[in-house]
Amino acid sequence: MTDIVDAHHHLWRRADLPWLNGEMVPRIFGGYEPIRRDYLAGEYITEATGCGITSSVYIQTNWPLDRAVDEIRWLRDVHAETGWPTAVVGAADLFAADAVEVMRRQAALTPLVRGVRLQLHWHERPEFRFASAPDRMNDPTFRRNIAALADLGWLFELQVFPDQMADAAAFVKAFPETTFVLVHAGMLDSPEPSRVDEWIRGLRRLAELPNVVAKLTGQGTFVHRVDQPLINLVAATCLELFGSERCMWGSNFPVEKIWTELPPLVSAWKRALRDYPPAAQEDVFARTARRVYRLH
Repeated sequence: MTDIVDAHHHLWRRADLPWLNGEMVPRIFGGYEPIRRDYLAGEYITEATGCGITSSVYIQTNWPLDRAVDEIRWLRDVHAETGWPTAVVGAADLFAADAVEVMRRQAALTPLVRGVRLQLHWHERPEFRFASAPDRMNDPTFRRNIAALADLGWLFELQVFPDQMADAAAFVKAFPETTFVLVHAGMLDSPEPSRVDEWIRGLRRLAELPNVVAKLTGQGTFVHRVDQPLINLVAATCLELFGSERCMWGSNFPVEKIWTELPPLVSAWKRALRDYPPAAQEDVFARTARRVYRLH
């Protein structure tokens, strides 16, 4: 394996993100004092290149949605200065009538943009919840905006919990020309056997759809550590169901930086994949992301 593509990371200036300022509130990844600061390209590049990462995909960081174009403009400038990130996934208010116009403005700013994320995950625990309801993907305006992604040549980063996956599969099936990237491998939030079974059933539904790719990211979100057995389970399950050509790795930095540095995280995923053929490892660590995000 010659290099690694980080298919999911963030950069930010704290001043742009209201959620990083003000009163600390319960969030899906627990206490986040260590990341309530700027996390800029220079710091990320040093950490990434030290681990063999040669390309990266920036994923939107929940700027206020009325500044979604500003976020892309900033990333364009960061890339011009540093050469990183290699590709960008932005955000737009996909429940708004003007979302397509916003995305076209983003596309006009830079060819780095490859897709859009608007988190759809909903949970009975309020601190795990982002969407206002579990079935927001069925909203007619949202679906009209998703239909525009095919013309833009963009993908959609699909972030849902296991009990939303039946709805998600029906949603994805309605847009066969668009690639859907399953964020954090479907967000397994509990080791309870019933929850693991529900997660596997949901993944199986999504894996049946050829336009879904699984992203092996964010496995510290609920356990707040690098958990080798969990990473092994996620890797084995996703590779079995999706195949290595539809799985890719990402760091989720700096969120995972709350509980780990990057080398132990990379090492844990390498251990999880060490018994797979070299071609499968190459898929997960580089080739799938290069294809899906059209990296050069």
